[in-house]
Amino acid sequence: MIRRRVAALVGARSPGRPGQKAEGRRVAVRRGVAQRTGLLRGGLPGLALALGLAGTAGAWEEPRSGYEFLPPEVQQMQDDEFANPGMFAVEEGQAAFNEPGFNGKSCASCHGADGEKLDPQAIARYPIYDAEKDAPRTLQQQVNRCREYQLEELPLPYDDRRLVLLETFVRYKARGAEVNVDIDGPLRPFYEAGRELYRTRIGQLQMACTHCHDQYTGANLRDQVLNQGQVNGFPAYRLMANRISSVQRKFRDCFVTLRARPYAPGSEAFINLELYTTARGNGLPIETPGIRR
Repeated sequence: MIRRRVAALVGARSPGRPGQKAEGRRVAVRRGVAQRTGLLRGGLPGLALALGLAGTAGAWEEPRSGYEFLPPEVQQMQDDEFANPGMFAVEEGQAAFNEPGFNGKSCASCHGADGEKLDPQAIARYPIYDAEKDAPRTLQQQVNRCREYQLEELPLPYDDRRLVLLETFVRYKARGAEVNVDIDGPLRPFYEAGRELYRTRIGQLQMACTHCHDQYTGANLRDQVLNQGQVNGFPAYRLMANRISSVQRKFRDCFVTLRARPYAPGSEAFINLELYTTARGNGLPIETPGIRR
């Protein structure tokens, strides 16, 4: 039954040589996908209509936090620490911050039980350049490094829930500090690599990050407004997922939405993309835990 339906859909029973039949099936499938996604003739505008995009398209000049694109009730939720569901992750992160490691020390041993000795300006500079590895180092990688070398714990895989909770607490302690990533020095080539990925079409929908977050910023995608893709609120609580999310978790979700195979968390590609998306928001205040859709 399934084979007959597929054959009817792609024209497998059409006359011709075997090679012609195979090519005909491939063309029909490609055409069917293109018609369903609006890419056959209209390109991105056709896809925009297919997805229900409405509004004026245009690149932005000044960075604006995703907070500005939220409905007023969601903004109020983020502003109220008693209503913000991301505060549960902050509290769990603080508990992990005070938990003794293998050698009996904890993050609090150096930085205080409430993280009062953490430097918000230093946190706002992440990702930083790691001269030892000649690569960017994200805040989550720094937390993992501290656990390994200061607490004598085994390193955790990137985006492990414990790391995300710790990162959430540490970023929360820098809330209000302006993002200030230095891309004028050795980080520049990694920043450029991140920008290249940001502008590369991916997946079956053949769209890039820049389409939603630059070209169609402010447009309506069904019931939400497309923002600039700024990451100053991450780790953020995502309402649709009902969980705290690292920025690289958000990258993975976007790749899946575009029907693309995502890179692994902590991969060179996603590290570079995190560097680029963070630096393009230089000057925005850290909002962790932000609330996003």
